[in-house]
Amino acid sequence: MKIGLSSYSLSRLIKSGEMTLLEAIQWVSENGGEHVEIVPIGFDLIEEPSLIEAIRNKAADVGIDISNYAVGANFITDSKEGFDQQVELLKKHVDIVHGLGAKLMRHDVASRPIPETSIAQFEADLETMVEGCRQVADYAAQFGITTSVENHGYFVQASDRVQRLIHAVDRPNFKTTLDVGNFMCADENSVVAVKKNVSYASMVHLKDFYLRPSYRNPGEGWFPTASGNFLRGAIVGHGDIDMVEVIRVVKQSGYDGYISIEFEGMEDPRTGSKIGMANARRIWEEV
Repeated sequence: MKIGLSSYSLSRLIKSGEMTLLEAIQWVSENGGEHVEIVPIGFDLIEEPSLIEAIRNKAADVGIDISNYAVGANFITDSKEGFDQQVELLKKHVDIVHGLGAKLMRHDVASRPIPETSIAQFEADLETMVEGCRQVADYAAQFGITTSVENHGYFVQASDRVQRLIHAVDRPNFKTTLDVGNFMCADENSVVAVKKNVSYASMVHLKDFYLRPSYRNPGEGWFPTASGNFLRGAIVGHGDIDMVEVIRVVKQSGYDGYISIEFEGMEDPRTGSKIGMANARRIWEEV
């Protein structure tokens, strides 16, 4: 097991120019991270291919792994041409993963507005999602890369839907990036959902949220869940998720891969990320 950080956690600083991606990798190493997960926000590795080798070299220089590469996607398009373009774009991202020397890639599968996220709509879209995931996973297999769907974006977020997709895709190198916090966006208890899906995980994200009910809208800084409750990002271990029990479940499952901290709270990203990594390590050692 190795604890590290998603570059997403520092994306505010990267987008503002306060920190470059290479400086972010250095920061992760200096603040207790054993790996870095690359999420192209504030930079584009298709447009800047020279950065691929620079990332790989920087991680090697500071002694941490490149664990995972995470990008968006949506196979639900208006045309076959649009679908094919999504697949081809994701194949380019697979090439980037190979160039980084990583073996894990998370890509989104589909998103719809909350009013269109019913289980009936999910089943209607399933065949298209499955076909896209299969094509990308089959392409990635030649490099020994495992692709994954994250419980992300309301539509493919609940644990049962993630399982349904994984079983339908039916590829040994297609799994899930298990985000312990994102289940809350679908109004699902994180401990229960992690118990259900940890055996399918190729990667684990630790993320925490503060939760408020629908009738207590806290205002700025909060966003709605699928059923209208409210969430705000928290430092891992500070929010309303039973993080001790979540980590206990992950550890007792036998999971021994990468654990990546995702911080999206209102605190300074460096503060939230550093405390989050330290809390994750402390809790892992205690449970």
